[in-house]
This record gives sequence, structure tokens and C-alpha cells, in this order.
Amino acid sequence: MLPVQPFQDFIEQQQLFVQGNRILLAVSGGKDSVLMLHLFKAIGVDVGVAHCNFNLRACEAQRDESFVALLAKNLGLPFYVTHFDTKKYAAENKISTQMAARDLRYQWFEKIRLSEQYDYIALAQHQNDAVETVLINLTRGTGISGLHGILPKRDRLIRPLLFLNRQQIEELVTDNNIDFVEDSSNASTHYTRNKIRLQVVPHLQEINPNLEKTFAENIARFAELETLLNVQVQKLADKILNKRIDGIYIPLAEITRLKPQKLLLYELLKPFGFGENVIQEILDSLKALSGTHFFSSTHQAIINRNDLVIVEKSASVNANQFIHPATEGIVFGDHEIVLKFTEEIKFESNPNKAYINAGKLIFPLVLRNWQNGDKFIPLGMRSLKKVSDYFIDEKVPLHLKNTTPILVNGNGEIVWIAGMRQDNRYKLTTATKKVAIFELKIK
Repeated sequence: MLPVQPFQDFIEQQQLFVQGNRILLAVSGGKDSVLMLHLFKAIGVDVGVAHCNFNLRACEAQRDESFVALLAKNLGLPFYVTHFDTKKYAAENKISTQMAARDLRYQWFEKIRLSEQYDYIALAQHQNDAVETVLINLTRGTGISGLHGILPKRDRLIRPLLFLNRQQIEELVTDNNIDFVEDSSNASTHYTRNKIRLQVVPHLQEINPNLEKTFAENIARFAELETLLNVQVQKLADKILNKRIDGIYIPLAEITRLKPQKLLLYELLKPFGFGENVIQEILDSLKALSGTHFFSSTHQAIINRNDLVIVEKSASVNANQFIHPATEGIVFGDHEIVLKFTEEIKFESNPNKAYINAGKLIFPLVLRNWQNGDKFIPLGMRSLKKVSDYFIDEKVPLHLKNTTPILVNGNGEIVWIAGMRQDNRYKLTTATKKVAIFELKIK
């Protein structure tokens, strides 16, 4: 007899989904996923069956696909199948075959979920899978999130078989005469997970026969601990992460006061992709010179005087853009420059706007990055000043120096350091007849 009531109880306890939700079931054809399919069918949930053929086991893979297709047909369920060139994907992305298969299937599952309007994707992982995942994470090195291993629910992924262990599943399949197909690769110790399953876990079970139950309890504790940490980190982020237009500023003094320092800084910067090694580099460099950079795949962190500034990684040098009299707006990196003309002689004290004597402009103008040796005459002054010195005097952060648009006249003179200061040579005078208004906007 199928454990329908414990299955429903687990779904309700973990709040995996609610009545009326449509569930896409990932079914390989093995005993775990086939049992999950029969359980969902027994409780009357609206489900579809998704199967991945990774083309790794030749005839056996085709056998699995045919078995799942026939099973879905006999149960009157929608069936979705795809074929992957897994080895090619692994080679192109320089990852293991296992990791390639994981990436490919999750991407495809989500694609089908969205296109066919399912609410969740159900995976047939059970308590032994959770044990193996924790052991793998511990072996490779992990934080708190790795200690809780597989969670019953994460985003749109649900795992409704986590109330069962492998032995229970095998007994249920046998007792209920459920047909399935066996993946021969499960017996190979070539893969890390199989090596843990076949060579490590049996020895641990000799020490603790209730290993799966113990791990399930530990995983629940670690999950609660992670929740507590996330709540505290969010409170800390609200307190010390200062969001500005040009980036996120964290006072170095606040970083110094963190306890435990490395853990909390790692959690604060984790959303920006910074790994543990980079966090240690940052901590070792808190007294370093202003301008010291640290990088993740998506962001950069810069020590800027008394702050650590987090900004999105972008090309520091943008291609030159040309502005003609008919140009109304032009995009430059994360900025947009809007141009309009007026015969009304007026001036507004706004660093994001430049009021230029249009009669002195030689088109096309050039919008570019700062270059070494650039000079201009700041508005209100009479002599040339190096732009680099101006940046220093105004305490402009390094990341802004490299991305600030510089507006250059056709004769090579700087007209405006966008968002900061215009050149005195192009100010409005009583002789001005037409005004060119340049406005800086952040996209």
C-alpha cells in the first residue's frame, strides 16, 4: 500500500504547494521518481511528466525514455522529453559531466515549467540523497547553506520524498509491484556521489543505524540556523550598507567592528558574488591605500578613503560617442546625456546640467572617458587645471573617475565633466544668444 497519508502530511508540513497548483514531475524512470509519480497520481494533483535523455548510456538511455513515455501515456499524463549533448556542453563549459547534466536539466525544467504554466518542479530526492549531499559539501568545503544540504523547498523546486529513505523506497516499490528501470551508472564509483553512497555511507551506518533520521534532524537545525543568520544579516545590511546612485558604500569602521568579522562580511557581500578568499583579501587590506580593487564575476569592491564601495563590474572605457546639433539623447555606459537648445538665457546651479554658450560649440562634440593629461578651466576659475587634480581635490571615488562622461568640443577643449563641473570658457555671458543645455541622467 502506498504511503499516501504520510506523503500528504509531509507536503502540508513543509508547505510545498497548495491545492490547485500544477506540478511538473522530473521522472528518470528509476524507482525513486516512479514512486513519486504514483504518489502524486494517488492524491489527484494535476501533474505533467518531464524526462531528460542525456545521451550518455546509448541504448539504456533510449530504454529509459521509452519506459517513462509509456508510463505517462498509460496514466494519461502530459509527457515532455528533451535530448542533450551532455559531453559537448561539459567540454565547452569546462565542467564535469555530472555538473553539465545538472545545469542542463534544471534549465530545461524551468523552461517547461514556464511555457506549460506549472507552479512547481518536483524532484524525487530522498533522505539518503540529503545525507550524501551534506557529506560531499563537507568534503569540498562549505558554509552553513551547505550543511543543510537538500531542502524540501527552494524557490520553484520541491522534494516531496524527503520523508523517506532509500530502503523504505525499495520496500514500497517491491510491495506495490511498481515497475521501474535501473540506471547502470548508479553502481559505478567513478562519480563522487556514488563513491560516497557505496563506500562511505555504509561505514557510517555501522556507527549509527539511524543515520538518515539523524541527518534529517541535523539538516532541519542547520536550516533554522541559516534562517536566523539571514535575518540578522539583513538587519545589519539595512544598518551599514548605504545605497547611493554610484554604488553601495560600507564604512570601513563598521567592517572593523563586525563580530565574527569574516562570516558577517561574507554574508553581506555574498549577493554580489564575492567568495571567501576575496573576503579575506578585503579584511587584510582594510588599511590599504585608497583605490585598492577586489573583484567578483559581477562586481568590484573598491577601498575609497573611509568606505568600501561596491559597484557593478563594467568596462571602464566606453567607445567615444559623437554629438551633433540634432542629437536629443545619447547613451554612454550607465549614463545618458540629453541635449536641448533654448534662446532663454538662464542658468541653474545643478551639477547634472551644463548651460553652455552654444555659439562656441564646434560640432560634432565628443563624449568620452577621462584621459591622462586632460585639462580644463573649472567654472569660476581663470587657469587650467588637470582633471586628475580636480578629481583628487573633489575626492571623487576611483570608480567614478573611470566612468564619468567627459564632453569635449570639436577643438579638443573640455566643455563639461558631466555631473560635476563645466568649463569656464563656455559659460553664459551677456553676449550669449543661444544656450545648449546638457543634462546627465543615470539609466
